[in-house]
Amino acid sequence: MLPKSLWRGVLIVALSVAVAAPARANSLDTAGRNIVIGIVAVTAAIAVVITVVILHESRKDRTITGCVSSEGNGMTIADEKDQQVYALSGNTVGITLGERMSLKGKKARSKNTNHTLVWVTTNMDKDLGVCRP
Repeated sequence: MLPKSLWRGVLIVALSVAVAAPARANSLDTAGRNIVIGIVAVTAAIAVVITVVILHESRKDRTITGCVSSEGNGMTIADEKDQQVYALSGNTVGITLGERMSLKGKKARSKNTNHTLVWVTTNMDKDLGVCRP
């Protein structure tokens, strides 16, 4: 009869041979492909998030504050922040000439040849009193 340690050694060698799997060269290729797929997926997700945020911000109503005056055949407002003059359109109910007002809406460009800046008003935010010269 063989000693116990010899049986243990034979058992260890037999299990090692049975469990050992050969290394495959394509496993590195598969890992590289998975990394590339992950990078592409993360990049696409970031692009989608940025696009959604930009579209959301561009559709949101903004506020303009300035003096409302009459020019030509309509009303205009001179923005206090960027000193641009915008022709008013949209909901102009409650807008008074000669008043300093805060109006909600969004910027647009007119479709005529002079490309006048237009403020499409959705509603009046605040009436801040008479304009000062």
